[in-house]
Amino acid sequence: MNFKLITLIVLILGLRTLAGTLADAADPAPIDWNRARALLQRERGGEKLSPDDQAYLDRAKSERAKGAGAGQPPRPAQPPRESTGLAPLTDKAAADYKGFKLGLYGDGENAPPAEHFKRAMEAAGKVVALDGDGHAAAEGKIVLMSVGMSNTTQEFSRFVQLANADAAKNPRLVIVDAAQGGKAADSWVSKDQPTWQEAERRLGAAKVTAAQVQVIWVKQARIQPAGLGEFPKHAQALQADLKRIVLAAKERYPNLRLIYLSSRTYGGHATTSLNPEPYAYESAFSVQWLIRSQVKGEDKELSDPTMPVLLWGPYLWTDGTKGRAGDSLVWNKEDTAADGTHPSGSGRQKVGELLLSFFKSDVTSKGWFTK
Repeated sequence: MNFKLITLIVLILGLRTLAGTLADAADPAPIDWNRARALLQRERGGEKLSPDDQAYLDRAKSERAKGAGAGQPPRPAQPPRESTGLAPLTDKAAADYKGFKLGLYGDGENAPPAEHFKRAMEAAGKVVALDGDGHAAAEGKIVLMSVGMSNTTQEFSRFVQLANADAAKNPRLVIVDAAQGGKAADSWVSKDQPTWQEAERRLGAAKVTAAQVQVIWVKQARIQPAGLGEFPKHAQALQADLKRIVLAAKERYPNLRLIYLSSRTYGGHATTSLNPEPYAYESAFSVQWLIRSQVKGEDKELSDPTMPVLLWGPYLWTDGTKGRAGDSLVWNKEDTAADGTHPSGSGRQKVGELLLSFFKSDVTSKGWFTK
């Protein structure tokens, strides 16, 4: 083959590659509307998107304005409504839900079984002030940290303000909000994910170390759980995520003693498919099943004696404006942002107060939380 022929072939191949590149630029891949909706909810929740994500969302908005994707508007599983008629998990008198027993700890029980409670009290007794290397020190610190998504950080940040202003708070206690906007459960399932690295940065900003983290509050969910299948499939998927989060936390924080978990607030006001009812309600079973797997020794990893004890934190779900038995908690439309999913100022205040009341009064936490 002569030199001129080789040169001609190379030139033709180069032109074809350039033409393909120009075609791709002129005709980019179709918008993934599920991704676009998730980005929109993160933006509405106050999160600052990366340049790439923001560009993608802006392009999706432009396409939607032209009518693209108009057949797939984001809709909740059920239309917004003030209550669902569902029985809170704490309602011991209620019937089972789709064949699954109520009660925070199952079997209609809202308190941990005796052996699990004993283990929790032993773990709570070991929560003491530690120095930066994790050794007991009178002038050390106890770190309580949050792990979760946008709702979690919005609610926990208000709790931090309330707790730090409370004269009863233990002066050795440092509360760090490590929850992050847009970072749902699947963003925390590996100890090497960026979410944990950001948590480390926030600990440093609070002048504490990973060795001083002894208690964590976890509130998590999955974005658009309908895509994971109907109950119990989506709740089982979240349970698996929560387990991996617990294991990752134990790897990163060697002195972790207690993990408190909460499920979502009422989702009946939602106007999108981000996490509406009944998924918000059903996420409580993910927590119940996870804790029961440790209580009953069904999960070998979680039942290891070195693992932190899993307990319910405050149960946040109430049946909208109808409320629930036992307290006056209601969840009005005004307690949510425009999407009906993220908390407004009043919603953040309600959850912040529930958290403060819980940690000051629960027998497993008041010993280290208060003076």
